[in-house]
Amino acid sequence: MNIDLNADLGEGCGSDEALLDLVSSANIACGWHAGGASAMRECVRWAVAKGVAIGAHPSFYDRENFGRKEMDLPPEEIYAGMLYQMGALAAIARAEGGKVVHVKPHGALYNQAAKSQAISEAIVTAVRDFDPALRVFGLAGSKLVSAAREVGLVAIEEVFADRGYRADGSLVPRSQPGALLDDEEEVLTRVLVMAKDRQVRAVSGEWVSIHAQTVCLHGDGDHALAFAKRIRGALETSGISVTASV
Repeated sequence: MNIDLNADLGEGCGSDEALLDLVSSANIACGWHAGGASAMRECVRWAVAKGVAIGAHPSFYDRENFGRKEMDLPPEEIYAGMLYQMGALAAIARAEGGKVVHVKPHGALYNQAAKSQAISEAIVTAVRDFDPALRVFGLAGSKLVSAAREVGLVAIEEVFADRGYRADGSLVPRSQPGALLDDEEEVLTRVLVMAKDRQVRAVSGEWVSIHAQTVCLHGDGDHALAFAKRIRGALETSGISVTASV
């Protein structure tokens, strides 16, 4: 059995190089919510050196709110923004001897795409038109996953080690209680259950079926690196190999 571990990098959180020793996929910020050209190049270099799969992490154009503010944009604007950001990272990756292999939207763009058919279609159409070999990371069971598959892309279903879930499989908004988990033992247990049993307990108590193909480890928390080390160790001890979904 194997599973992918991914982290969102290039966001100025300080643990990027160390996290790349623990994850198998890196989602690199493309400058619209955080980071920029130099940060992208640095992360790409580290990922290439460590053999970690490179992914684009595009966002709404929203540095002020770290890409977490919901926006009501026309599909063609989302499409153009996706192309712009993917193209920037792809150029840097090519120059550094690497290649972008997946795309994972960030923040509000990711969360809105999980529920909106129009936003999902704009995202996956841009990915398909840019490079149909790219894989799309989306919230497990979401509209983004189904939209990607409908246009012939490979979708990788993502779960979160340290985020609270609702009974419908969606994430608890960060503004609400239970959105973030900080107990290491609880996180470890939950990741193993998601990976092995394909289910997660919602904040309301129900067990929710979930297809875990890649696990996101947030790199911006106080204990991010410690979480990553313990999660990877627990997976491997349980006989689960950590490999990129490529």
